[in-house]
Amino acid sequence: MSAPDLDPEQLDRYSRHIIMDDVGPEGQANLLDASVLVVGAGGLGSPVLQYLAAAGVGTIGIADHDVVERSNLQRQVVHGDADVGRPKVDSAAEFVRERNPDVTVETHETAVSPETVADLVDGYDFVVDASDNFPTRFLLNDYCTLAGVPFSHGAIYRFEGQVTTFTGDGPCYRCLFPEAPPEGAVPDCATTGVLGVLPGTVGAIQATETVKHFVGVGESLDGRMVVYDAAEMTFDEVTVRRNPDCPVCGDDPIESVRDVEYAESCAVRAD
Repeated sequence: MSAPDLDPEQLDRYSRHIIMDDVGPEGQANLLDASVLVVGAGGLGSPVLQYLAAAGVGTIGIADHDVVERSNLQRQVVHGDADVGRPKVDSAAEFVRERNPDVTVETHETAVSPETVADLVDGYDFVVDASDNFPTRFLLNDYCTLAGVPFSHGAIYRFEGQVTTFTGDGPCYRCLFPEAPPEGAVPDCATTGVLGVLPGTVGAIQATETVKHFVGVGESLDGRMVVYDAAEMTFDEVTVRRNPDCPVCGDDPIESVRDVEYAESCAVRAD
């Protein structure tokens, strides 16, 4: 879609983007042409979906295999009380469609696995990792890195969150975390809890990185990870450098995600 193709309603809806020199009608047209896969329609996925829909990302895929539980509602703001028991992809898709009729929503009610990841990711321009478990994080990193698909990573824990972006020009997630921690070493939200507003901040940063990618403005978090402490209200930055020995983005990468055992430590299988 070129800039002259914006209709009067779109010129009105996106007027605050269009009047920005750094975005303009061309940047908005790029967003309307973009396709993004959001993996996880929970705490992080909710603000991501809200803002990508509002920004006018033309095609949004939503991948999640869970149903809405009442305990989700404290932080997963695209779902409501009436959605309890519904597949998250359905209630999230309904929210997006009501937010912006310009957006085409594609739902994928399935778990991300080595068998499904190619069908899920292929065809999208950008991936947002809003998942809540290490196997999915490592699998998305490995597949997106090998396939050359840029993606944003976010994670939350109690009062803390982390977020970064990987474009393929620098390091990948495994350069920072070569393997997953032992099972039980990092308790999940169901065990330790999470501040309800925390994913709003982290997810908004992920959405910002996504929009900037398509508009082509500013600096991304590629090579940097932002660590947010909501209790102390601090933001710290960690430098992430490419590891030449990384099995995924290094000098001698694996050929396929089939070379990784994702059930436990997410380690690359020995030859």
